Amino acid sequence: MAGTGHTSIWTVPERPARGPRPAYSRAQITATAVAIADAEGLEAASMRRIAAELGTGAMSLYRYVPSRGDLLALMVDHVLGEAELPERPSGDWRADLRLYAHHTRAVAARHRWLWNLNPRPEFGPNQLRVAEFAFGALDIDGLTIDDIFVYVGMVTGYAQNAVRDEIGASEGESAEERMRRSAPYVRSVLATGRYPMFERIIREARQPHMTPDERFAYGLERVLDGIAAQLPDRSGLTEAFLAGRDAALLGEQGRD
Repeated sequence: MAGTGHTSIWTVPERPARGPRPAYSRAQITATAVAIADAEGLEAASMRRIAAELGTGAMSLYRYVPSRGDLLALMVDHVLGEAELPERPSGDWRADLRLYAHHTRAVAARHRWLWNLNPRPEFGPNQLRVAEFAFGALDIDGLTIDDIFVYVGMVTGYAQNAVRDEIGASEGESAEERMRRSAPYVRSVLATGRYPMFERIIREARQPHMTPDERFAYGLERVLDGIAAQLPDRSGLTEAFLAGRDAALLGEQGRD
């Protein structure tokens, strides 16, 4: 109806107060949609296709899931339920955010369609559970909720982008094949001497030769160091970060 605002699927009763017992459940419809999207992509998970898998008509499913947006909200919350996080943070914010990042990456890798979405926040039960854990990890004296929002977003964004890169790297030729193919061109670029940072990347960088797990862990620790540097008590800074900071400070003092 025109002028009617969006109603969250979480406020719509799954089963009407009267009438016959429902033939299906939202959980059943959602699980079927997720299976289709995992196998064939998100666009394939239409109401018509879901209904065909369940052996019913598409229109009958709208009694359970009123819109495409509602279906996507249910699918997102369903897969977030796979994150095996503790009921509450441990008190070690760095370990908790590391755990959150690894579970975020694992869920996204299993459901490649997930992070191509920009779903509106629906605050389903699993989304709330995950958010409570991640935000609660940084519930530290001196941090505002806006600070926490930014820092959790940094970790989430890092995990999402890492998965996108890993998916892209897994398609087509391997990294070794790309390196062999581009080697003549790279040598010609290095021979010009005009790109010293590119030369450092080629000769010194370890990341291109790491496994995806190693690369993810390496980058994640740098993200967490960046967060730690902003905390009131700087808790959770790694020895490597502190050593690098101290070396930089000594270098600045030496130039004074």
